[in-house]
Amino acid sequence: MARDRAARGEQAASGDRAASGAGAVPAIEVRDLTVHHGEVLALDAASLTVGSTRGRGTVCGLVGMNGSGKSTLFKAIMGMLRPDHGTVLLDGAPPARARRAQAVGYVPQSEDVDWAFPLSVRDVVMTGRYGFQGFTRRPRAADRAAVDQALERVELTDLADRQIGALSGGQRKRAFVARGLAQGATILLLDEPFAGVDKRSETTITALLRELADDGATVLVSTHDLHGLPALADEAILLMRRVLLHATPEEVLRPENLALAFGLEVAP
Repeated sequence: MARDRAARGEQAASGDRAASGAGAVPAIEVRDLTVHHGEVLALDAASLTVGSTRGRGTVCGLVGMNGSGKSTLFKAIMGMLRPDHGTVLLDGAPPARARRAQAVGYVPQSEDVDWAFPLSVRDVVMTGRYGFQGFTRRPRAADRAAVDQALERVELTDLADRQIGALSGGQRKRAFVARGLAQGATILLLDEPFAGVDKRSETTITALLRELADDGATVLVSTHDLHGLPALADEAILLMRRVLLHATPEEVLRPENLALAFGLEVAP
């Protein structure tokens, strides 16, 4: 299975290049992105292209050590911070337009969420439907149905009315994945969704991401689980403030390539 997905990653990469020549628009396009946090250089002219509006769906793994710029990249793609230099386009549009069109969903790291806020799991998932509800934020039958279906897919139906902070780490991640599902986003960004989760949640999330890609979605997911990368992703990006390599998971995981990003010495 991992070998088949690696082949799909190679085909997807070449297919995107061919499609771009035929007028297709990349799902995610980042060009020369530079971001500072104060005096700290977080991203240094990072460029990448993932997915295509005319291509099949894909899961792209984002690999790098802590401090390599993964979270900064996600927030820049979402338009949550202003870069010093460079551009981001989602389906050929600025991030703000993609957000208004409900085209992009985001699962942040756990530390970026106020788990004490008095929202139920159902409330959190319903926020994915806000763009369809207008100013009243009054759920309609279609919104409730979308939320119920999303909760069922992440196996949280029985916990729908529980306060979000009362869930385990894995259940919380699944709740935010459900928000993206309810939203119907065609681009999904997940920042370390497997960190601190139980095996059931890891398996559920991985299966869902594969299903979304099979349905045509573009998924960019950062992960430290290098062992599980070939089964998860069709392609992978090695990041150390800039993109060092964008290839199949097997190529990215070669020791000499990982050494570029993790500062490891390769045994002779």
